[in-house]
Amino acid sequence: MAEPPVRPDFAARLRAVTQARIALGRVGQALPTAALLDFQLAHARARDAVGAAFDIQGFSAEIGGRAVIDVSSRAPDHATYLQRPDLGRRLAEADVGKLAATGDEVAFIVGDGLSATAVEAHAAPLLLALFERLPGWRIAPVVLARHARVALGDEIGAALGIDLAVMLIGERPGLSAPDSLGAYLTWQPRPGRLDSERNCISNIRPPHGLGYAQAADSIVWLMTQARLRRLTGVALKDESGVKGKGGSDRLLP
Repeated sequence: MAEPPVRPDFAARLRAVTQARIALGRVGQALPTAALLDFQLAHARARDAVGAAFDIQGFSAEIGGRAVIDVSSRAPDHATYLQRPDLGRRLAEADVGKLAATGDEVAFIVGDGLSATAVEAHAAPLLLALFERLPGWRIAPVVLARHARVALGDEIGAALGIDLAVMLIGERPGLSAPDSLGAYLTWQPRPGRLDSERNCISNIRPPHGLGYAQAADSIVWLMTQARLRRLTGVALKDESGVKGKGGSDRLLP
């Protein structure tokens, strides 16, 4: 017995509240042309996000003229970066001299990760929302890191001598989210830190993911608790009460 078709009105209501591909229909044994073309476009956008270059020109102006420091990982080019995750976790030797202890408490590090598209769309607005919420904090110059993995923030934070590193990085694109930004917080960053010693807030990408204000509120709550308890990671649970924190395909360090 054939299954009853999904009612068009019900399918439309579902599609209005999710980006998931549901009730696409069929033509014979194939997808309708519109659904197939939409899938191919999403796949192309995800591939483009992975291959996009991190353009740092004008970033300082986008965050209110704050000082920035430009560094790279040990991956010499994007192709090597994708093939050698280990190189993306180490600071280029030529850039070590750009970083020195500043006496600040926190450093924000913006890394391209696996989606420079996400960074260029969301990093600056999120940083502005964060700066508004951090009066009294001593904030180091923003570090812009090319070919970066999450753990690159450990070496950068250690070189700056700060207590807390907040890495904003492009997450691995999915077929519905080519521009998702993640935030990773690490107390007392230094090479060798474990992933379990970090807190992560993912899927920052309004309007389909977490908004800038919501993300900033949650990040600041975690920052404040990290400073109070002197730790991050599995021992620090996000009890900020911020609604709407969602998950996504996260960048694997």
